[in-house]
Amino acid sequence: MSDLRERYQAAFMPNYGVPPLALVRGEGCRVWDADGRAYLDLIAGIAVSSLGHGHPALVEAVSAQVATLAHTSNLFVNEPAVLLAERLLDLLGGDGRVFLSNSGTEANECALKLAIKHGRANGRSVFVATENGFHGRSMGALALTGKASIREPFGPHALDVRFVPYGDVAALKAAVDEDCAALFLEPAQGEGGVVPPPDGYLAAAREICDATGALLVSDEIQSAIGRTGAWFAFEHDLAGARPDILTLAKGLGGGLPIGACVAFGPHGGIFAKGDHGSTFGGNPVAAAAALAVLTTIERDGLLGNAAATGEVLAAGIAAVEHPLLAGVRGRGLWRAAVLTGPHAPAAEAAARAAGFLVNAVQPDALRLAPPLTLTAGQARSFTDALPAILDATEVAA
Repeated sequence: MSDLRERYQAAFMPNYGVPPLALVRGEGCRVWDADGRAYLDLIAGIAVSSLGHGHPALVEAVSAQVATLAHTSNLFVNEPAVLLAERLLDLLGGDGRVFLSNSGTEANECALKLAIKHGRANGRSVFVATENGFHGRSMGALALTGKASIREPFGPHALDVRFVPYGDVAALKAAVDEDCAALFLEPAQGEGGVVPPPDGYLAAAREICDATGALLVSDEIQSAIGRTGAWFAFEHDLAGARPDILTLAKGLGGGLPIGACVAFGPHGGIFAKGDHGSTFGGNPVAAAAALAVLTTIERDGLLGNAAATGEVLAAGIAAVEHPLLAGVRGRGLWRAAVLTGPHAPAAEAAARAAGFLVNAVQPDALRLAPPLTLTAGQARSFTDALPAILDATEVAA
């Protein structure tokens, strides 16, 4: 494995550093490194591998499609993309239009361009987003990203963005006014540390946008496609109301790169021909993968499994008494083990040494976003090992 990591370091730009493992194989919720060691994958490629690794439905769908028609560009219609757009609209209650992209950042760029065009037509030029929010690293999405450490080195940005504390309704009311084109929100902050909204926060955001005429954009890049035990996280907190624009990616493709921007009602018709595009977006192979993911989640009851196994995981973490552990937050199979201090990097390393892949998403938070196929037994294997992992973290500290 050290040889492969050395080759990586020599060949790639240094923006990721050198990852600690070289993974070569996966099956279900387990992966193996180049030295043959197995790990329980509680990251799933950052909430991407929703069916786990090597799932037969995904393998079959991708293999069949790539052997039939792998690429068409946006100059021609391909049926898998049409079927996927129709399926997404069906899950979301119809009355919308879809743009398919290759990633979450691109889905958010689409949403931003819709919001800019809407704003210019209505004399609005201000955007509102939240502190510690994350919407991507391309220049438009980065301007909306509330983490100053990754945004400011690439400023100044072209957008006028007001950042407000996440969960603060009063701050939203003050910031979202008649000058605001759109409010960009995550239903729960992912890169911020799996931070759920206070009860009623998203419903309040909907009411504020309705009152002022601003668009409500829900960034569900990480939270959708069953991650929280529902198809979409907004379903937990908006009491049946929808955002005006919804963005998706990550778990939608089950491991293949795909994103989607869905605009509802009249907002689905904001773009004119030529306003936006993507050479690879909606390619038949990625669309076939996404259709297999959606079908398998529904057929195998994986929404219910995410909810039930997520409770097992959360209860197991909550039951651990350790001076480094402050608690657990999140919903479904999207959780954070919250630590009492900046111990997450050391805890990630200790978990890896114990055979578990987790993510130090914040200095004091370990993110858990495993495949939706995770079993209760696999969840308990981690929580049973957690005290020893934290002990090893304490020793390292």
